[in-house]
Amino acid sequence: MGDKGMKTREEIQQEILEILRGRKSPKIMRDELDEYHAGDLAAALDQITIEERERFYRLESDEDLAEVLEHCDEADKYLEEMSLHRAASVLAKMEPDVAVDLMKETDSVKKKEWLELMDAESRSRLQSLASFDEDLIASRMTTNFVWLYSNMTVREGMKSLVEQAEEHDNISVLYVLDPQGVFYGAINLKDLIIARRDTELSDIIMTQFPYVYADERIEDCIWIIRDYSEESIPVLSSDNHILGAITSQEIAEVVGDEMGEDYAKLAGLSAEEDLNEPLQQSVKKRLPWLILLLGLGMVVSTVVGLFEGVVARLTIVMAFQSLILDMAGNVGTQSLAVTIRALMDDQLTPKQKLKLILKEVNVGTLNGAVLGVLAFVGVGVYIAFFKGMPIHYGFAISGCIGISLVVAMLISSLVGTAVPIFFKHIHVDPAAASGPLITTITDLVGVVTYYGLAWLLLLEFMHL
Repeated sequence: MGDKGMKTREEIQQEILEILRGRKSPKIMRDELDEYHAGDLAAALDQITIEERERFYRLESDEDLAEVLEHCDEADKYLEEMSLHRAASVLAKMEPDVAVDLMKETDSVKKKEWLELMDAESRSRLQSLASFDEDLIASRMTTNFVWLYSNMTVREGMKSLVEQAEEHDNISVLYVLDPQGVFYGAINLKDLIIARRDTELSDIIMTQFPYVYADERIEDCIWIIRDYSEESIPVLSSDNHILGAITSQEIAEVVGDEMGEDYAKLAGLSAEEDLNEPLQQSVKKRLPWLILLLGLGMVVSTVVGLFEGVVARLTIVMAFQSLILDMAGNVGTQSLAVTIRALMDDQLTPKQKLKLILKEVNVGTLNGAVLGVLAFVGVGVYIAFFKGMPIHYGFAISGCIGISLVVAMLISSLVGTAVPIFFKHIHVDPAAASGPLITTITDLVGVVTYYGLAWLLLLEFMHL
């Protein structure tokens, strides 16, 4: 299908609607619709009536209709509007990984019949992909790829490519197998085209081509598929035979999904939420973390209670408690975000992890020093001139606040970096060291630091 450029989405949608509601012959209508991108056609389906969609279904081939539905969030709804045989045929033409996701997510009572009415090869392919757990990389692969044998010549390779291209259009990268069917390497289509016809494929094969194994967890191999700028990467079985491929589009989605999950965990959620998620499901995701944080919050409150004597004698220190806690929480969350991003690379050495910890501690300390000086001057002036208290008293309080900021931010940056690294070391998802958890821990650090220093410096040492 073509792609209409230099027009707004609204203008394109209006053109599509005019075609579907027009009186031209089916041949002309189909030719005109072929000029539009499948994504634009998909967006138009929600704006037309069932009768108009049925007309659209009759105009499009199974292949084109499958491409359109791949861009729909509610593809199963449109499949239900078709006959069982047509829906099964269209589903079989969709990218296998997309079709599997659709079959897993749909609540349609017809999905069993769709599967039964597919041709045996398509049904077997979908069932094979569906057998992999969702957290394994194989669950995101497609079987749309072309393979050649290493003992072929360029002429033989081109012939095989043309034959396979009728069914598989992912041809920018061609995978190469040895005579026993074991993955050998890959060839860029450009290199195959410009090579001399009698050249052996073995002369142009990239044997250092990246690959992943089907039973690897997505989070464990995401750095591999992210760091290589390839159109697709092969997915191998345990005996090194090719099962499928991860395309560049799927790579982007995998990285996006993993980042989305990490952001959800940073917010204290067990998984991502969407706008249509049931209330009970959202509560179920959030409640476990909140219960844990409630317990930690009670610990923080208990610690504050231990310093009642300090608060009773220096009530003004209560006014600046939130300043210490907020800054400690902010620096802890910043360090957490930086560390989780760095830990996406599974190749970090212990030395690099130590370097990361030291860097974050230094950053936190320097930032704390700058903010501590500002707090010392600002709070001291505020207490002395706006609260009418003696200058030495005001700057004693502000000095305690400044030192507390430095110490609290130093420790918080250490906690925000060390906790996720520790989680990773014991094979727990580092993103589980979520923002709310780190914030609660840094609150505890801030309370102990602030009130501890107030007691030690202001009461015991200066006798205020």
